[in-house]
Amino acid sequence: MRFVIQCVRDARVTVSEEVTGAIDRGMLVLVGVTDTDTRETADRMIKKLLKLRIFEDANGKTNLDLAAVGGSLLMVSQFTLYADVHKGNRPSFIKAGSPAHAEALYQYITESCRAQGYRVETGIFGAYMHVSMTNEGPFTLIMDSEELGY
Repeated sequence: MRFVIQCVRDARVTVSEEVTGAIDRGMLVLVGVTDTDTRETADRMIKKLLKLRIFEDANGKTNLDLAAVGGSLLMVSQFTLYADVHKGNRPSFIKAGSPAHAEALYQYITESCRAQGYRVETGIFGAYMHVSMTNEGPFTLIMDSEELGY
């Protein structure tokens, strides 16, 4: 499982000219899933995500987590996070999870974050989306379950 996490001042996702999710201060999280990912993997990734101290405190140090700043989440499914570009010029997406598996885990992730009291907005799984944001910092992290040993 991969998360690309961006601290944002604001972000939104639009599908067919309609805004499906929008937040003010918080995190834009692109979510990529493989077929080997499980709910246990998702739980560990969520726990890490929500505890990341990546927002500035009064002294300008990245010392605050999402809850401390009253931030929201905009979560967008992103199978292209598993693109393989080693051969040729056309990316291969063989490592991306099957749509049914990926959608189930994506829904599980968003609902788990909501159940923990966070405001979560989303795109539409499988749709062609336009995502816009104002990145603060800019501050962008990549979190990979394999690298974290999950």
